[in-house]
Amino acid sequence: MSSPTNSVPYGVQILQKISDKFPGLTRIVDRDNLYKYSVLVLTFITYAAYHASRKPISVVKIVLYQNCSEVTTPAPINNTDPDWCNWAPFNAEHHNALFGTLDSAFLFSYGIAMFFSGLIAERVNIRIFLTIGMLLSGTACSMFGLAHYYNIHSMWYFIGVQIFGGICQTTGWPGVVTAMGNWFGKGNRGFIFGIWNSHTSIGNIIGTLLASLYVESNWGLSFIVPGIFIISSGILNYLFLVVHPSDINIDSHLNEKVQNGHKALERNGIRRQSPHRDYNVPEENEILKGSSEEDEVKEKTEGSPILSHLNGSPKKAVGFIGAIKIPGVIEFSMCLFFAKLVSYTFLYWLPNYIKYSSTYSPSQSADLSTLFDVGGIFGGIAAGIFSDMFGKSACTCAVMLFLAIPSLYAYNWLSSVSLIVNIALLVVAGGLVNGPYALITTAVSAELGTHSSLKGNSKALSTVTSIIDGTGSIGAAVGPLLAAYISDLFDWTSVFYMLMGSNVLAILLLTRLVKRELQNVG
Repeated sequence: MSSPTNSVPYGVQILQKISDKFPGLTRIVDRDNLYKYSVLVLTFITYAAYHASRKPISVVKIVLYQNCSEVTTPAPINNTDPDWCNWAPFNAEHHNALFGTLDSAFLFSYGIAMFFSGLIAERVNIRIFLTIGMLLSGTACSMFGLAHYYNIHSMWYFIGVQIFGGICQTTGWPGVVTAMGNWFGKGNRGFIFGIWNSHTSIGNIIGTLLASLYVESNWGLSFIVPGIFIISSGILNYLFLVVHPSDINIDSHLNEKVQNGHKALERNGIRRQSPHRDYNVPEENEILKGSSEEDEVKEKTEGSPILSHLNGSPKKAVGFIGAIKIPGVIEFSMCLFFAKLVSYTFLYWLPNYIKYSSTYSPSQSADLSTLFDVGGIFGGIAAGIFSDMFGKSACTCAVMLFLAIPSLYAYNWLSSVSLIVNIALLVVAGGLVNGPYALITTAVSAELGTHSSLKGNSKALSTVTSIIDGTGSIGAAVGPLLAAYISDLFDWTSVFYMLMGSNVLAILLLTRLVKRELQNVG
């Protein structure tokens, strides 16, 4: 297969030259599938890195404010100062409210910027868009950790870093979902995306473990190391990510193979059945979005500007109003608002809650909290499988959200019984809370972004994704902020009641879609 050199990422160019020198490799490895699954792996690593860089703040909260009378190392410099071990300005009486402000600064900026990020992503070179976003996200994450080294205690500095980081992080989700949608059709989309979406939980686990390594000795490194991780992943993307099959001429390559097959049949006296087409691409070889045979060929080259509209794309990207008119976008967006409210409250406050309700150390509390994300991996896969089996995404989400309510109640009241009970309840709650969240942000978003109402226009996927995830991200911002104030003013039990109420509202928002799916049974 040949392709213009300047249309291929530099790292892929090098690999192609190596494989051309060893022609035997092309007979062993299907290059088309190799590109396809390299996108699966690279986008998985990409979003795992994004989430790993979000996680340190939830771990470091434990040491920015703690009971100094319980801290034995390092030895206090001034025994008469009850706050000797805390980091100003977080040594205030209502410290949880300050942490909630930091969380909200990140998440509100993320949620608001997400609505614009998707619109931009539809119009630019996605690979460069992701690369720049990852480099800046890593810089923002590291800047928070540098406060430890430069003895920075300004609340405005921390808020500014969080806002900057939230905006930079919006490059991730529209970019990776668009790349996946370009390569993977509709068949088994829920199962594939369910496995793929475990990057969220894997990223949370990686970020937690990296942060917990340094949280008690040097919390600055808890941010800097994950920052280096996402910067390295961004460079990897720039070198190897092939965003669209047309970038390496796979479209024409597949058509050429089918045409050669037709010519071989004709040489043997067998004529094609359809005189109106030059070729038919077999369904098992479908690598485009699966929404239309008329999807445009995106010609984005290394030498072209990041703004792809300069190349004269034949189809106009769907705007914000057009995207929200797609049936189901509003309902799933609002459902995700409450689903992410619950999920992100755990993301930002679970280590702190475990420390509060147990005798575990800060690093032990952080490590134990990763089991919630382990459950999320299985929950996301299970949601994808059930959605594929029954073809009912809304019903799948509603059932899991309903079962999550008693699991949250049980965790609040029984987690302190024993370590085994704590682990079991964490895994179950993580699966039921994150399952619907994973399904909506992946398979559902991809399905709505290629909805039949678009009449074959594939240029809506990033916009739909950004609307759904942006709305969910506003909920993600509200959740940790409410948890901060409720825990300060009342107690953690009240926080859990708030989370259970959010699940009820999410279920109610899906009622119309659930009824429609049940009416279509049979």
